[in-house]
Amino acid sequence: MRLTISHNTGYAYDHPVTDGLQQLRLRPSNSLLQTVHSWTVGIEGGRVEAQFTDQHGNTVDLISIIPGVTEIKVTCSGDVETHDQSGVAGLHSSPTPLWHFCRQTALTKPGPAMKALLKSFSPHADDDVARLHALSNHILAAVRYNADATHAATTAEEAVKEEHGVCQDHAHVFLSLARELGYPARYVSGYLMMNDRVEQDATHAWAEAHVDGLGWVGFDVSNAISPDGRYVTVATGLDYSEAAPVSGLVVGGTAESMIVSVQVQQ
Repeated sequence: MRLTISHNTGYAYDHPVTDGLQQLRLRPSNSLLQTVHSWTVGIEGGRVEAQFTDQHGNTVDLISIIPGVTEIKVTCSGDVETHDQSGVAGLHSSPTPLWHFCRQTALTKPGPAMKALLKSFSPHADDDVARLHALSNHILAAVRYNADATHAATTAEEAVKEEHGVCQDHAHVFLSLARELGYPARYVSGYLMMNDRVEQDATHAWAEAHVDGLGWVGFDVSNAISPDGRYVTVATGLDYSEAAPVSGLVVGGTAESMIVSVQVQQ
């Protein structure tokens, strides 16, 4: 499937920014799942200082904010051909060892609610993939999707306790419980072509677990499927903080407001 993507993020401040550094993880790369035919990233109100590959193999643009600006705009667009592999992303290839993906983070660390959810999970399948699909369904039944329920800093434990969340929360809960079951697991940020719309107000997120003999296998808890040809992977990490499209620090410029627009179409 050939997809065209446009992703714009705008920040506005009520006072001029005095300084700032941002990391952009907005460049998809070629893989078993996709071929990137073209991709551009543009910055207004900042300049690219360096580009590097992080510990997960993500391409990162490090940008500095131009002192005195009150608006920052990040735009990216491109043309990506996807290859439906039934969610199988391939063998592990990043410099980070597999055992590292069994480590819990501040966003995925299980508490009493998570432990109770795991205790109530009793899959009847011996196959790893079937067991992980059952885990995904178990999470979705316990944490219903609610677009306005949480924010970027919400933990998996909080989402389970509140019994609702968004795709980021579903991914974090899956990561936590899969790791507790002994599977290396990682967070994935990217794009999803919706069947009922072109305009979206956010990027998408899902999880991957490492299965012996297959490699990384994707699970989109929110949509109860493994990623198919409608998905484009951009970045991976232990959790959202390591795969966020934009992260960093801005000094000055109080009262930040943000607008995000995403278009994904065939």
